[in-house]
Amino acid sequence: MNPNAARMQAEAPAPLRKIIHIDMDCFYAAIEVREHPELHGRPVAVGGNPEGRGVLTTCNYEARKFGCHSAMPAFQALQRCPDLVLLPVRFDLYRKVSRQIRDIFAEFTDQIEPLSLDEAFLDVSHLNSSAASIAEEIRFRIRQSTQLTASAGIANNKMLAKIASDWNKPDGQFEIRRDEVDAFMRDLPVRKLWGVGGKTAEKLAAMGVETCGQLQRFELADLARRLKGFGAELYQRCRGHDERIVNPIRERKSVSNETTFREDLTSFEACLENLRPLFDELGDDVRSKHADRQLHKAVVKVKFSDFTQTTAEKLAGELDFTNYEMLLAEAWQRGGGKSVRLLGAGVRFKPLASPELPQQLEMF
Repeated sequence: MNPNAARMQAEAPAPLRKIIHIDMDCFYAAIEVREHPELHGRPVAVGGNPEGRGVLTTCNYEARKFGCHSAMPAFQALQRCPDLVLLPVRFDLYRKVSRQIRDIFAEFTDQIEPLSLDEAFLDVSHLNSSAASIAEEIRFRIRQSTQLTASAGIANNKMLAKIASDWNKPDGQFEIRRDEVDAFMRDLPVRKLWGVGGKTAEKLAAMGVETCGQLQRFELADLARRLKGFGAELYQRCRGHDERIVNPIRERKSVSNETTFREDLTSFEACLENLRPLFDELGDDVRSKHADRQLHKAVVKVKFSDFTQTTAEKLAGELDFTNYEMLLAEAWQRGGGKSVRLLGAGVRFKPLASPELPQQLEMF
């Protein structure tokens, strides 16, 4: 972003928008507890298995008290919480419930931007009711129809709404009103800002910056020099500004699947044998759900026994297992003979006609 344009945007008043971010509470785990009432009050995680293979997709709050979290290897989670109940992932069920929830959203607005199965932005600027009351009604309807809880954030832009939805979890909501933005941002940790990951947070810490108020002391030109193009973006975000609109059109960039094995695969032949069913499942998914999309690349993902991983890909206009065999051989060689704990197969699609559609990132 041009520094002068960024400064002008920072000085301009924000649009009078009413944005809600709905985030389901421990979605997959909550569905499983609903389906298995005897698990209520017990630590539950989805993903992995009792032998400690795989990683957690999510876990409930009872499990989080022990330090368990998503993407944690199952064996580590079991070390922290020996009584953890590990359940297999059931995406068909989760998608069904997600559709129920989106049907509720659609009763209030057609400006819905899903981020995943369990969260979405809603623009309710056109409604006369307050955004807070609408969020309360949506959360009530979700609980009534699915027996699940949701948290909500309300603000005049997407970034603030998403930050706010995490403020009163679980089963709560928080609103950042227009006249409260300056005070709210002053003490907000910079790690809460959209786009600030570990490396950027380290750079900011080296500058003596831990909060947005501290970041606001830097001139735009200085941030642009220190952080390149992202400096201008941070100049806006640390002041609570975000001009992104709620975009109901999200182009899917890729489709993929993967599996973690109970016992590591120790040969290329074993990997190839286990890649075939992943390829077949991928083909069924592409043909049944994405027949209108043109393929661009074939992708193979390999995670080794030491948790390092690699991804190999090549241009491919059609599904052909020969391509996946070649990519697996390339990825296997990178491992230098290490055994394999996870395999994945995927495709990348060619972009749709409009270059302005946002891309939704997938596993690969």
